[in-house]
Formats: sequence, C-alpha cells, structure tokens
Amino acid sequence: MTSYVENESGITFDFDIEELALRIENQVLNMEQCPYEAQINLLVTDLDGIQEINKAFRNLDQPTDVLSFPAIPFTSESDFSIVEEQESDYFDPESGELLLGDIMICAQKVKEQAEKYNHSEMREFGFLVAHSMLHLCGYDHMEPEDAVRMEARQNPRLSYDREGWNGLFFPGTGDFSSCGRGIVLQYERGNCISYPLPRAQRAV
Repeated sequence: MTSYVENESGITFDFDIEELALRIENQVLNMEQCPYEAQINLLVTDLDGIQEINKAFRNLDQPTDVLSFPAIPFTSESDFSIVEEQESDYFDPESGELLLGDIMICAQKVKEQAEKYNHSEMREFGFLVAHSMLHLCGYDHMEPEDAVRMEARQNPRLSYDREGWNGLFFPGTGDFSSCGRGIVLQYERGNCISYPLPRAQRAV
C-alpha cells in the first residue's frame, strides 16, 4: 500500500509519523479484510488549518483533532465489493491501488490530548489514525447503533512496550483494557466526524 504523509504544521514529534501511520493503516486494513492494496493521504496540519476545513465541511468554526474524508460511498462497513461496479472511479490508474480517502490530523491537538489523557503523543497520534481509518472503511458514529458497531471494531487498543508502539491487539488476544483510549471518549467530545468528500475537492 501507499501512504502519503505531509506535515505542514511546522510541529515535530519524537517518533516517525510516516512509519507509525503506515503500520497502523496496514493493520486496520488487515483487520477489515480489505482485498486490495490501498492508497491513503494523511495531512498533519495546525489549529488554523483544520479549523478552516472544519468550517468548510461541517460548518463548525472551531479546530478539531481529526477529520476523515472517505473516497468510497460504502453502504455497509468494509464491504469493498462496491468498488467493483465502477473500478475506474476508485482505483489509481497508474498504481492500481484502491483510493481509500484522506485523513487530516491537528498536531497541536495530538499534543494537547496526549497530555490530557496522560499518555504519549505517539499513542494519541496512533489512536487518531486508527479511528480515522475505520471511517475510511465505512464506519461512523452519528447514530447510536452505528456507534456501537464502530466501538466494537475500535475495542482493539493501541499497545506499547518499552520500544514504543507495538501494534493493535484484537479481540481474543488478551486483555489490553489499559492501553489507549476508547471510542466513547472520542464521540462524546464530538471532536471526530466523517464526511464523504467529492474527489475533485479532496483534502490532501
């Protein structure tokens, strides 16, 4: 798969955001059994940058932590068969990769929320990537029943050892309830949402 990562925020982290994003994206796609090689764009921006996009697409004139822009109009979560009907619309003609969508993360929010939840910036960044990836695979939490399904997929926590990020753990592999933070906190704060973005206007 290809993960295009750009940091326009001018803010740095003490971990490799490209490597972390790619590892988490791959694991989520494996969990969701995506049958294709995928292409994802991830933009790390600042408070002003994400506030501008939040206002344009959500009519909320305030910064947020992450925005997700799915390129595929899923009718059922992670049902990738929908792309077979119009392959020219969903695949990169040069690489043949599935154009899954775009992720925008606010660098200041990563640092702020890491401090708030008393965990590392790496863990916070990884959580936002994993959460947004579920949006790109068709999950949402606008309705209670949708939130329940998404939370069930979000339950795997980001796990860390002394060397840093150690992957995502899925149900049945052990009790990792102390790792990461749950989706409940995410949608209770109202900080995260997913909107389909027309291909010609996709945020990159």
